[in-house]
Amino acid sequence: MRQRLRKLVPQLLAILVLAAVALAAWAAWLGWDQHRDVQPDGTTTGPYEAWQVIGLVLTLLAPVYWAAARRYIAGAVLGTTVGLTVAAYDDWSDDSSGLFMVGVGMVMVGSLVVTAVISAVVAAAKRDGR
Repeated sequence: MRQRLRKLVPQLLAILVLAAVALAAWAAWLGWDQHRDVQPDGTTTGPYEAWQVIGLVLTLLAPVYWAAARRYIAGAVLGTTVGLTVAAYDDWSDDSSGLFMVGVGMVMVGSLVVTAVISAVVAAAKRDGR
């Protein structure tokens, strides 16, 4: 029983820490920009620029790598996914079109798949001694 708790507690802590890191990274990179740009033809873009999203992804690579390298795969995958999903929901929930849940779902699935692949690659590389 104690041995099982010793393995479970670090995984749970990794999930909580990575969720908090993902929320903070979202706030730092995307949370402040709520302005849509109106183009000369009347179309709108934004509110985020490509460099902001790239910065968010690159920022999250470090904690995902850290967790996966220490075999906290659940923390790397679930923590990051939960953090980004909650941040996207909170940021977009005031959308009047009602389509914000489609975007939130895409963030959830995308972050789940990408963090799972990265975690698997890192864990395999660490297992092989690289």
